[in-house]
Amino acid sequence: MLLIRSILHMIWLLITVIPWGLTLVVISIGVRRTPLWWFAVNWFRLVIWGTRVILGIQVRVSGMENLPVGATTPAILLSKHQSTLETLLLPTLMAHPLAFVFKRELLRIPFFGWSMARLDMIHIDRESRAAALKHVVAQGKRLLAQGTWVIMFPEGTRIPRGQKGTYQTAGTRLAVEAGAPVIPIAVSSGKCWPRKGFIKYPGVVQVSIGPVIPSVGREPKELMREVEAWIEAEMRRIDPEAYL
Repeated sequence: MLLIRSILHMIWLLITVIPWGLTLVVISIGVRRTPLWWFAVNWFRLVIWGTRVILGIQVRVSGMENLPVGATTPAILLSKHQSTLETLLLPTLMAHPLAFVFKRELLRIPFFGWSMARLDMIHIDRESRAAALKHVVAQGKRLLAQGTWVIMFPEGTRIPRGQKGTYQTAGTRLAVEAGAPVIPIAVSSGKCWPRKGFIKYPGVVQVSIGPVIPSVGREPKELMREVEAWIEAEMRRIDPEAYL
């Protein structure tokens, strides 16, 4: 049954992303990027609905009160990354447009990548880390100034459940240079949506949004250590069995 449900969910993704992606590419010719973002978010919501109905994955969110308020209030979201689920889920929770920082190769994915290319995101070339960091800071400051929040996965890639990657400082460097606060996020998606597994499992995914961490007057490395400490401690609270 798990295999059948996982296959049905993959079919659901394909039959929704193709028309949605093509429509977004077409309408992007004459529509500004902010309305395009909310058009894309409606597809994310459709996918999350399918995830709940087809796969039986429920989502429980805490800490929404920690998110800054105000149309132009900047924020940088730094999230744990265990699966594709949080990439699809987090945009549906936020009142601001989000700009993901991701590797440029993802733009080649048919329909999904093509539509992402039409949104105001930050695409980086991982082969040149110094140039990528400069690009993240420059584009991030521009996006934050116009009311878009920047979201990054500081471990750089999906991490297996119960494990910890190396936290990179690109997100906190941007925060310090822009004077924007950081919001740490812990998410236990790995127990239902494994990092590389096709089979998904029913259950409850916890999303915990942490308190605002100011960046003014901080050092990027020291700020990232605080972010890492909060996320990893919170992961042990929301998914204790993964850390036995």
